[in-house]
Amino acid sequence: MRDIVEEFLHFIMIEKGLSENTIAAYRRDLTGYINFLEREKIGHLDNVDRFTITLYLGQLKEENKSQKTIARNTASIRGFHQFALREKYAVKDPSVMLEPPKVAKHLPDVLSIAEVDVFLEAPDTSKLFGRRDQAMLELLYATGMRVSELINLDLEDINLIMGYVRVFGKGNKERIIPLGSKSMTVLADYIKHTRPKMLKKEVTDSLFLNFHGRRMTRQGFWKIIKQLKEEVGIKKKLTPHTLRHSFATHLLENGADLRAVQEMLGHADISTTQLYTHISKKQIRDVYKKTHPRA
Repeated sequence: MRDIVEEFLHFIMIEKGLSENTIAAYRRDLTGYINFLEREKIGHLDNVDRFTITLYLGQLKEENKSQKTIARNTASIRGFHQFALREKYAVKDPSVMLEPPKVAKHLPDVLSIAEVDVFLEAPDTSKLFGRRDQAMLELLYATGMRVSELINLDLEDINLIMGYVRVFGKGNKERIIPLGSKSMTVLADYIKHTRPKMLKKEVTDSLFLNFHGRRMTRQGFWKIIKQLKEEVGIKKKLTPHTLRHSFATHLLENGADLRAVQEMLGHADISTTQLYTHISKKQIRDVYKKTHPRA
């Protein structure tokens, strides 16, 4: 069964073009599932039935796994069994009609425009790495791109003459996002004056570099966010994704078209983008309650 899992992972990586993080999540989910089947002395997929899968998902619930985690595991298991049936590794799909648990949608934390201004001014631009940090943060807020997309940018993806950045998102789908004047100014300075000093002896097309002159990592960027948050004293939960949430919310609050925001964010389904309209409505209610004399 483990060999079938590896074939399935290879299939979704090649055929569906899923990201490394998504593949890693599938691997974790299915490793736990196969471990469970082996403990239950189930050696072949044809011996798995719907009750078996339900039992495993119930075990995850007993382990206090979140609804989101259980829903993701359900999707991983369904995809795996569908693949096994299609490739004739099994004669049935026991996951048919298996419904994932409903996951409550939690509104993400969003910075106010004033908080964004404070945070984007936090890097010490008198220092080399401070100017790099400023360029990364300005670009992140100007475009709403994902952190994985930011750190995977190459020099050729930035077009300062036309004022846009080319991004490769989930499934390696390409999209073009316009740049604002502030982000273009900061990026131009970083590319011309800062980045060459960071290269050292490395030869790379990576846009954003770390201390060793190599491509910035997710972990490295997270450390920068955490340090700057402490320095400016923002009390809200602040993650690398917070600027993406803030970007979308601020655009919609100022009258941006929902479809345009969906395109810039790279959402396949507009219902994902509509989450940010709920944030805006919540903020309107909060303002009303605080300011209306009879609220």
